[in-house]
Amino acid sequence: MQKTEDKKHVFHVLCPCCKSVLWIDPVTQEVIQFEKKGSKKKVSLEELLLKEKKRQGEFERKFEATAELEKQRWKRAEEKFKKGLTEVKEED
Repeated sequence: MQKTEDKKHVFHVLCPCCKSVLWIDPVTQEVIQFEKKGSKKKVSLEELLLKEKKRQGEFERKFEATAELEKQRWKRAEEKFKKGLTEVKEED
């Protein structure tokens, strides 16, 4: 009977940092049990692989877009250089 009576006095505390629930014994002032909030759901290997493939595809798309922008910059710079070179030749 003593143990059930002691269980009534155990109190719950919500951790402000991690939002976990702690069960604390008031007599010993020890954490008896804790429960993490928002525990991660288990994900299958197939889901992880699919997610990684999508991420990889996104990286490739961004890389190709960046490479294309770099080509366009070089082309514009080359055109400006040629234009400047012809203007200098015309002045001579």
